[in-house]
Amino acid sequence: MIQSQAKISGIGTYLPQQRLTNADLEQLVDTSDEWIVPRTGIRERRVSAPDEWTSHLAINAVNNLLERYPVTLDEVDLVLVATVTPDTTFPSVACLVQDHFGLQGTGAVDLSAACAGFVYALHVANGMITSGLHRKILVIAAETLTKITDYTDRSTCILLGDGAGAAMVEACPPEEASFIQTLMTTDGSAGVHLYKSDLATHLQGKEIIKNGCMIQNGREVFKIAVGTLTREIPHLLEQAEHTLSQIDWFIPHSANLRIVDAICERLKFPQEKTLFSAEYFGNTSSASIPLALQMGLDEGKVKRGDLLLLSGFGGGFVHMSSLIRWTI
Repeated sequence: MIQSQAKISGIGTYLPQQRLTNADLEQLVDTSDEWIVPRTGIRERRVSAPDEWTSHLAINAVNNLLERYPVTLDEVDLVLVATVTPDTTFPSVACLVQDHFGLQGTGAVDLSAACAGFVYALHVANGMITSGLHRKILVIAAETLTKITDYTDRSTCILLGDGAGAAMVEACPPEEASFIQTLMTTDGSAGVHLYKSDLATHLQGKEIIKNGCMIQNGREVFKIAVGTLTREIPHLLEQAEHTLSQIDWFIPHSANLRIVDAICERLKFPQEKTLFSAEYFGNTSSASIPLALQMGLDEGKVKRGDLLLLSGFGGGFVHMSSLIRWTI
């Protein structure tokens, strides 16, 4: 991997105010707290208000970033938003963020990599800055999954929540860089197991459910996620000339606790060194990793100099893991 010349200089998050508890879901579908928690590790989710959209969550996450760290939006030359729930197909959420903050001379683009979106966006930002094409990139992961949730589908509706995270990525000397190694893989043949219908009536030769909501085959998603990460993470570490024992914190996409536990068990990685955001926020897709990271920071777990392994996986199917040094 080319020596990075980019660092993460700040992070912020935002969660909607409304909570949807397991007890609340018991009033909607045939389920219970006793059934949900052992299978998913989820107790609550956050739900965006009817007039609160992904751009609103993204803007609030940026405001939180600016409150937490001594960074500014001056000279930001690209806004990059990872989302699968944009307010509109176009204009992009990135354009709405650019307009809200009145950023001048900046590009704006949305990136769709489902639950791997935040790690993908960091990778793109690192590449663009290290190449010299950009100097300062605002990276955002924001989702309003509850707006595409079918609340008659009890196997899926118990999982999903809304939230956002934002990170500033800036140019720096190589010795201050955050990014060490990244590995991405894709298995597009599995796309039919996790999708949201839009224009097409068929996907990969199969008729799909056209209700505008997220559809998933939970068993297949579990097998793909666990199989992919336990196969690819050792490859990443080998390329980086690191070992699992050197990882201070593993931050996988918080899809559900069973998936995370299975990955840790197969890798023989201690679960107590894993950060998980879904217990009280639900599966927030691309936002789950920054939310988990922020929790680790707030709880005093993640410290300057720690080695972090971020691993996102999601619809596509796409996977990306990134080894980074926390430098702030």
